[in-house]
Amino acid sequence: MLTGKDHLRLSDNDWDWLGLGAYFWEDDPYRALSYAIGCAQKKQKFSGEIRNPLVIGSIIELGNCLNLVEANSCEIIRKAYEFLKSQMKQNGKEMPSNRGANRALDCAVIRALHEVNKMYGFPPYDTIRSPFHQGEPLYEGANFTTGLHMQICVLNTAMIKGYFLPQPLEKFNPWLNKDFDPDMH
Repeated sequence: MLTGKDHLRLSDNDWDWLGLGAYFWEDDPYRALSYAIGCAQKKQKFSGEIRNPLVIGSIIELGNCLNLVEANSCEIIRKAYEFLKSQMKQNGKEMPSNRGANRALDCAVIRALHEVNKMYGFPPYDTIRSPFHQGEPLYEGANFTTGLHMQICVLNTAMIKGYFLPQPLEKFNPWLNKDFDPDMH
């Protein structure tokens, strides 16, 4: 990617809660590295293989963004859910559900949203941005969690304007350090 000879593959799994796209942590190379190391150690739900975990930064233009921290987005998602529910009922199918890390319902709602936009001739979304609650509460009664983060799902990869290696290199790209031991992180 950094040389321009390779491109990101879009993730298209049932557990991809924001649907088809390339997923990014917003402004959090620590979280990205932790996830990459977890994938390399087979401790994360991931359909690929990572031999050398590292962090690649990206410059993303949000474009036509479904920003789920904006108030009007809630109604858009609610309508997509109702559309999905009616389609599933009409076809005699059971609604998907979210179970642990598998967020099949959320993914189906986002896919239904894209279908509705296409039906009505609305422009497709380039990106989706949303907070993601994950992990354990930081303290009793907390809504803050150990894995709380902002996620961006890029559907239109033309919105990725470039890539870079976050600084300091030795921190976010430990495989460049010959003494790095992934089991110590």
